[in-house]
Amino acid sequence: MTALRDWVHALADIGPADVNQIRVATEEERTELARELDILSCDSLKATYRLKSLGSGRYAFTGDLDAEVTQACVVSLDPVPAHIREEFSVTLAPAAALEDEPVVAGDREVSSIADMAPIENDRIDAGSLIYEVLSAALDPYPRKPDVEFDWVDPKIKEDKGPFAALAQLKRET
Repeated sequence: MTALRDWVHALADIGPADVNQIRVATEEERTELARELDILSCDSLKATYRLKSLGSGRYAFTGDLDAEVTQACVVSLDPVPAHIREEFSVTLAPAAALEDEPVVAGDREVSSIADMAPIENDRIDAGSLIYEVLSAALDPYPRKPDVEFDWVDPKIKEDKGPFAALAQLKRET
């Protein structure tokens, strides 16, 4: 993912006060996002988020994403515009902590990756997280309204009922 590569925060820049940020993707970033996500276009992308220190090297990354995208219809390949609005909440921790500290729920160990993301190279990659939120929010099968799939395999004959073979034998005799 290279589209939002500049949307990062060094841990040294995050003090005791929360970091509140509003980011709007540039035309170049939106073009790159569309290419990477294999969609027709990303017409707008705005992310409003907060980074808050939770102590012990952990951070809360919460906010919302608002985007206008255009995808190709899976039936006709016509453009299908979509408005995406997603809220997100992720806990960030050093990568080593995610490997060493499993999360326990009751008497069972559960994945520590579920709502957690690693902090690597002493920086929080907000762009990568926002990219993941947008990617997950896209319709995997966008369909233009009132478009029907009407394809018929030419190799299959119409007369394929349970007695079609008997009817064929009768015609041959």
